Amino acid sequence: MDAVRFFVDQLQREHALNRKVLSVVPEGKNSWKPHDKSMELGYLAALVAQMPAWIAMMIATDGLDFADNSARSSFQAKGSDSTAALLKLADDSTVKGKSALEGTNEGHLNGTWSFRMGDKVLAGGTRINQIADTFTHMTHHRGQLTVYLRLLGVNVPSTYGPSADEKVV
Repeated sequence: MDAVRFFVDQLQREHALNRKVLSVVPEGKNSWKPHDKSMELGYLAALVAQMPAWIAMMIATDGLDFADNSARSSFQAKGSDSTAALLKLADDSTVKGKSALEGTNEGHLNGTWSFRMGDKVLAGGTRINQIADTFTHMTHHRGQLTVYLRLLGVNVPSTYGPSADEKVV
């Protein structure tokens, strides 16, 4: 299987899981966080919803420099006011990622991409590796989001297997 097909298939699987978790994020609690050092719920949920669009950005550019304030502000997630808006962000982000993948090829994916803070490279390598890392990063934050949901008393949906609240049949 080529990398493009692999990533498209993975994106579709992860999108279904993202929607499942994002659909139960409680409205009106965007500023809630479990600890002073934690992300706010609204930001975390929007981050999970937005991350599939990172794939499109990685395909369209050679990198992202967080020292550039305009790049940073256009890239950072913003909380959604409603579940419907959050799910739309997830859907739109997935469409962007899928479209970018379907419009590229393995040769381009083997090119380099880097995430920088000025001259300091925070993450870099081939686009294939950086896109794979994006899926891992998204899965991590989705798991973090399920912990927030548990702490808020929300039933946690199953993702890769059963949760305490949802059995997989």
